[in-house]
Amino acid sequence: MEVIEKKPEKIVLRMEENEVLANALRRSLAEIPTLAIDEVEIYKNDSALYDEIVAHRLGLVPLKTEKGMSEKTQIDLKLTKTGPCTVYSGDLKGNAEIVFDNIPITLLGDDQKIELIATATLGKGIVHSKHTPGLCYYRHILEVKSTPEIDKIIQKSKALIKPEKKGSKWIADLNEAEQEAINALDGDAIKDSNELVFIIESFGQMEAKDLLLKAISALEENLEDFEKAIK
Repeated sequence: MEVIEKKPEKIVLRMEENEVLANALRRSLAEIPTLAIDEVEIYKNDSALYDEIVAHRLGLVPLKTEKGMSEKTQIDLKLTKTGPCTVYSGDLKGNAEIVFDNIPITLLGDDQKIELIATATLGKGIVHSKHTPGLCYYRHILEVKSTPEIDKIIQKSKALIKPEKKGSKWIADLNEAEQEAINALDGDAIKDSNELVFIIESFGQMEAKDLLLKAISALEENLEDFEKAIK
């Protein structure tokens, strides 16, 4: 396994073909405990949005998940605003760190007011999607026949993995438009290689590398539980 890109919000790996493992890690991302607003007590809402819609939007606001948090963690966030204004996620005040301050919640007109208390707790994406900490996906790296016309397309590619020439073929990660252009020249030029590119993108609750490590831990725990169950 090779690290191609490593940023706080994104990690890209190159790995041998193992779709079973890649898919298991992808699904395990939903088992990572993540902080999100779970309950909202609304005292006043003069905006055009129903209370339920406001609560739903608040639940989707990413909150930083710290290492010391547990199942017992409960953090209250207060929101009080008077219009005319746009109410943003950054208007929430409390001991939880808002990842993005500029997420619109609702609009308030003249003298309209919103007042509420939101309670954030840890949860898992398998229970509710608001606790999902990021995206995880993978695809095959491609093996492409080399011809003068195809070479021009591949050499201009700006994909995640730099194209590699191996004999009469290229090993490349091409986007959809590049693949269509090559298929138009030769419908049999592209086939899957025995490698995958594996990508995790964080929504900001924690760094992408931590998501990968926690997904691995969640998968290991599930395998241990399964092993115990069949003994």
